[in-house]
Amino acid sequence: MHWILLIIAGLFEVGFAFCLGKAKLLTGTPQLLWLAGFIFCLSISMLLLYKAIQVIPIGTAYGVWTGIGAAGTVIVGLLFFKEPMSFWRLFFLFTLVASVVGLKVVSN
Repeated sequence: MHWILLIIAGLFEVGFAFCLGKAKLLTGTPQLLWLAGFIFCLSISMLLLYKAIQVIPIGTAYGVWTGIGAAGTVIVGLLFFKEPMSFWRLFFLFTLVASVVGLKVVSN
């Protein structure tokens, strides 16, 4: 159950990065709404991370959480913000995902 919470926390980390990216492109009320989404996603992400570290070692949980967030944010950047895709970006994204999976495999 705590691993599921940790994965969801990582997805909310991707959500708050996405909201920041959208807010950067806008002004006025739409920008404020995206910033409110950022605060919401940030709060949920932190709460779920806190719940997960009650059972999962903090070093492992934090590494997995940031890995999910980083990998997800790269994917969001490629899909929604037209960031450049190159062999090396995809290669290092793959190594990041492999590292996160490795942390899960070697954790109790």
